[in-house]
Amino acid sequence: MSSEPAVTSQLLFHPPCGPVSGWRDGDVLRATGIPYARAQRFQPPAPVPDWAAEFSATSPAPACPQAPVPFLDDVLGTRYGELPGSEDCQNLSITMPGDLQPEEKLPVMVWIHGGSYTTGSGDLAIFDPARLVAENRVIVVSVTYRLGLFGFLATPGGRPGNLGLLDQLEAFRWVRRNIAAFGGDPGCVTAFGQSAGGDAIAHLMATPDASKLFRRAIIQSAPLGIARGRARMNHAMGIAADSVTEETPAMDVVAREQQVAQVARKFGLAAAMPFGTQYGHDPLPRETGIEAAWNRSAPDIDILIGHTTEEARLFLPRNPWLLRVAGIPVAGPSIVRAIDWAVTEAVYGRAARRFARRHAKAGGRAHRYLLHWHAPGNIFGAAHTIDLPLLLGNRNTWDGVGLIAGAGWEEVDGVGRRVRALWAGFARGDDLGEAGAVDGALHHRRV
Repeated sequence: MSSEPAVTSQLLFHPPCGPVSGWRDGDVLRATGIPYARAQRFQPPAPVPDWAAEFSATSPAPACPQAPVPFLDDVLGTRYGELPGSEDCQNLSITMPGDLQPEEKLPVMVWIHGGSYTTGSGDLAIFDPARLVAENRVIVVSVTYRLGLFGFLATPGGRPGNLGLLDQLEAFRWVRRNIAAFGGDPGCVTAFGQSAGGDAIAHLMATPDASKLFRRAIIQSAPLGIARGRARMNHAMGIAADSVTEETPAMDVVAREQQVAQVARKFGLAAAMPFGTQYGHDPLPRETGIEAAWNRSAPDIDILIGHTTEEARLFLPRNPWLLRVAGIPVAGPSIVRAIDWAVTEAVYGRAARRFARRHAKAGGRAHRYLLHWHAPGNIFGAAHTIDLPLLLGNRNTWDGVGLIAGAGWEEVDGVGRRVRALWAGFARGDDLGEAGAVDGALHHRRV
């Protein structure tokens, strides 16, 4: 999606929030950068009041202020600063099929982006849902929310935690109220997200209103294995962050965020994602009550949950020791595979299986998937984020980037088309059966 679209034909929608103008962009229609909530720094969000004048939804949602991550830019093809930054980042963007018919009611998929709760934005080019929408006649809503110190850390001084999660809830409420005006069915909403986005969706399922806001959830590579036992780490981080005030310049807050993250390093594997959801802070129950909260929503929300086979390989090139091990003749590659398997299981695999089994036992419908597609000869293999080029973005954003270097675009898009169809089918409510597969890419089965 272009950051400055050339609006050749304006479209006008009439949702309850107020009139919204969008535009046609090739095979899709778009309405972008729509505010769903606003908040003062470190305060809970409130819905944006309805408006009477036409809102021009033709600019992307700004990103929450964040630090650059050059490694991810190299691997994923992102560009630091490709979107403007603003603390007023509670905006969403809607992508619709180009041949949307009056009174049509299509399945809605709400995208929650990942990035360790510190980076990313709903309207990054690598998250463009146009292919998913045009091929499968679904509507995708991309949500941008507060990150890092702005959105995911309580402090002893009384600042609330989970502000970014509260933002997401407001976005889902906005969708429920307004999406029918854009051709969406508010009774057929699927939450989907990857990494921290998947973790957020899993935790949204523990909130009282979850079953009123979405009917299905696709939880991709969520680090649920490090979601528990974080209270001591978060408390130590909160102490380090208490000096940040409402007046601290935004980029100074971002710089402090990196220092606060260093405090987490002594807390083991959980420090791999220091910022995140916090139990016992609105809207989540205490950690001892999280299973019961999930069980309450289980009968009303179908889930598709899974991960890639080599999640930890994304971080291999950043670890000089692992690179040296990989270079050991004969034994090196086997040692690296063993380490990758252990980390993948600890952070993603075991927790995903437990989540699915608990969900099914509580009366919910659950499918698990395992994604093994990768570019031939690529050091990253089937690493964390390998699902992204198969689902979102396009050739301009993905072709030749580090994550999939070695694969021709025709192969990436061919596999991706079938993965996108599977995701959209689940969102429509199609029966996935007892088991199935996208040949050469993933397999899934009912739990």
